Amino acid sequence: MNWGIFEGLLSGVNKYSTAFGRIWLSLVFIFRVLVYLVTAERVWSDDHKDFDCNTRQPGCSNVCFDEFFPVSHVRLWALQLILVTCPSLLVVMHVAYRELQEKKHQEAYGEDGGRLYLNPGKKRGGLWWTYVCSLVFKASVDIAFLYVFHSFYPKYILPPVVKCHADPCPNTVDCFISKPSEKNIFTFFMVATAAICILLNLMELIYLVSKRCHECLEARKARATCTGYHPHGATSPCKQDDLLLGDLIFLASDSHPSLLPDCPRDHAKKTIL
Repeated sequence: MNWGIFEGLLSGVNKYSTAFGRIWLSLVFIFRVLVYLVTAERVWSDDHKDFDCNTRQPGCSNVCFDEFFPVSHVRLWALQLILVTCPSLLVVMHVAYRELQEKKHQEAYGEDGGRLYLNPGKKRGGLWWTYVCSLVFKASVDIAFLYVFHSFYPKYILPPVVKCHADPCPNTVDCFISKPSEKNIFTFFMVATAAICILLNLMELIYLVSKRCHECLEARKARATCTGYHPHGATSPCKQDDLLLGDLIFLASDSHPSLLPDCPRDHAKKTIL
């Protein structure tokens, strides 16, 4: 599998991510994808060939291997990395959609027609929800796979010897796993990096939600101040800073609003997508 394609696509996510998201992306590619490609695949490449049971019964080794290894570590990790990285591509696609819509709007109405988005890459409206949903999905996938690994391999440990009594084995036989210590080391490493990624996703989610709640409170305070403050001949305190609280655009009209109106939100609307 060519993981370079995923790396090239997800590298564009950096400029739309927070500091937690950049750390997560670095951790995924340096400590998960790179370790998976360089070492993990080689460690598990001979797991079936070197799985040896103390019996000559035909088919016994294959049945015992399938019983103890229902799904290979390598294939589970590959599926996990694909599912974890794909939601980030949705963020890039959403930003590309915004940029395309902005380009079409500019071509149709020109510079005098206003703008659909002040900053297409700013996490506002639908893009904010896309980003938040991607964080929830990534954390859920890692948690689900950690549970699956623990279900197949209790405590994430591979014992050096396993007992097998499945048919067509004549009796209970001993089967030996190749390089169990080395495999346990890499298993614990991948589990630890997945747990750190879950923690980073949750921290970024808390940061985004708390920041959004703070902005909503500030916007309500500014709106209340703007509504209740109308002395004659005085300048309203809700100035241009009120516009910076959200991803706002001016409505295209014949009479453009003044640069600093008393209530700038009367002449603006939030971007939905």
